[in-house]
Amino acid sequence: MATASPTVPDRTILQKGYVHPEVLVSTDWLAANLDNPTIRIIESDEDVLLYDIAHIPNAQKIDWHTDLNDPVVRDYVNREQFQALLREKGIDENTTVVFYGDKNNWWACYAYWVFQLFNFTNARVLDGGRVKWEQEQRPMSTEVPKFTPSNYVAPERDDRRIRAFREDALAHSQARKPLIDVRSPDEFTGKKTHMPEYPQEGVLRGGHIPGAKNVPWGRAANPDGTFKSADELRAIYEKEVGLRKEDDVIAYCRIGERSSHTWFVLTYLLGYDKVRNYDGSWTEWGNSVRLPIER
Repeated sequence: MATASPTVPDRTILQKGYVHPEVLVSTDWLAANLDNPTIRIIESDEDVLLYDIAHIPNAQKIDWHTDLNDPVVRDYVNREQFQALLREKGIDENTTVVFYGDKNNWWACYAYWVFQLFNFTNARVLDGGRVKWEQEQRPMSTEVPKFTPSNYVAPERDDRRIRAFREDALAHSQARKPLIDVRSPDEFTGKKTHMPEYPQEGVLRGGHIPGAKNVPWGRAANPDGTFKSADELRAIYEKEVGLRKEDDVIAYCRIGERSSHTWFVLTYLLGYDKVRNYDGSWTEWGNSVRLPIER
């Protein structure tokens, strides 16, 4: 059986030249570790019904809306809620968690990011996610696995290290520090106030934060859902946009879900020193009184 140690990078991933290859695993690696008792596989999708249709064997579901977000406050779960979630999934600090999902791992990266708010570092993402696994006709299951509950003790949530707030984004804009808007071009210009093919979700104004540059999140992914190589990613974020590893970068989208994918790319695949995800994003900015916008 292949090792699940987070300190031993997957050979397939190593070939892509990432600064932190240990955060990704290939479909071959996961297929060899489906029954490994030291890992837990977590599926997190935009379409929350996909898991019930079929999922990777031994995978458990985390619903981004009900499991990761507070039911009342526009915020994430607190320490006690996160601790209860991981205990119920049989996860502790010695468990390697492998995230995957639909839409090129968009929501898998979102779940990964929320876990990092609690400094849960023993985590990886399946390169290619659900799309690649299905394309390769690998096994799927409808059985919901049960694991012995853990005694995991969660730390307090850290809201400053990788998370940005409205005042941070405003200060970045005023100082002309790097802001990356990962939405579609039509959202960026204000032509649309919603994602293509999605309903309007209540934002009052279209446009973008002054000074932001538009790099749609999906450009970092290949057609099979895998992440592009480090060289291809540098061509986008450094040659086209002018970012540098030492930059203080804030990424944003609509509610912080697409920008978590870009945060993952810049932080782990390219090794940027300081990247934060502004989860309030355009839903907050576009509805706020007296905040400037550009179109």
